[in-house]
Amino acid sequence: MSQKPPFKVFAGTNSRYLAEKICSALNCEMGNMKIQHFADGEFGVSFEESIRGSQVYLVQSTFPNSDNLMELLLMIDAAKRASAKSIIAVVPYFGWARQDRTDKPRVSIAAKLIADLLSVAGIDRLITMDLHADQIQGFFNVPVDHLYASSVFSRYIQSLKLENMVIATPDVGGSKRANSYAKYFGVPLVLCHKSRAKANEVESMTVIGDVENKNVILIDDMVDTAGTITKAADLMMSKGALSVRAIASHAVMSDPATDRVNESKLTEMIFTDSIPYYKDCPKVRILSIAEMFADTIRRVYENESISSQYII
Repeated sequence: MSQKPPFKVFAGTNSRYLAEKICSALNCEMGNMKIQHFADGEFGVSFEESIRGSQVYLVQSTFPNSDNLMELLLMIDAAKRASAKSIIAVVPYFGWARQDRTDKPRVSIAAKLIADLLSVAGIDRLITMDLHADQIQGFFNVPVDHLYASSVFSRYIQSLKLENMVIATPDVGGSKRANSYAKYFGVPLVLCHKSRAKANEVESMTVIGDVENKNVILIDDMVDTAGTITKAADLMMSKGALSVRAIASHAVMSDPATDRVNESKLTEMIFTDSIPYYKDCPKVRILSIAEMFADTIRRVYENESISSQYII
């Protein structure tokens, strides 16, 4: 009676495009799940097949609006009540992660609240990618597999075969991430120092380092309104950079981000498909993380190490 339980992959509404690619890489069919919507906006989740004793993987990024998070919570609860053996939340983009500390009095720590909600709902494990702050893993009392898109981006950067390349970060907060890339490629690191007038609005920016006659790769974890990253790109080009490309894991791209990228001096903007991006922007290139997540799901199911995913 020690036979290994089967695994099944299900997807939320707005992450189905990614789950389909993950299932294709795993050579398995996606599970049958129904989401019923009511006239007032309420919705309910039901699994249309037995998942009793199964290891269930629920693919859903929790990007705005909050319906995506609520849908994931209902999926977890339904799986628990349907007697799934274990429930693994696959959350390529973990929303609300920017609120990970009290930066002023009387504010919520939303990232901790979301971690508590997922845990109380009933997850046994979380698989996510490029959290806004690594320490968010500590908000969970279940295992967290924190993947990095660097395994996807590094291959693309190598394929460009750029000479005189430098790695840059659009703000000091991302210096650790950018420094890892700089060490991996053996190239210099350039920093941008910015000050904000308020959230999503950059007041001033200065470049620390030499970008003259360099091909610059800007590294960030997410792009929301694209104000910082386009300002950094334009500033570096004005200081003599040959080209500026930006790489970010999550394409939040709230308006007017697409217009800003189009109008900027960026050569191209590279994202993963952790969040769906459907807008028309010729400078945007999307790289898929489906195979990376499929391989991680397979390794978790087979109880194998996933350390080979962390090349940077």
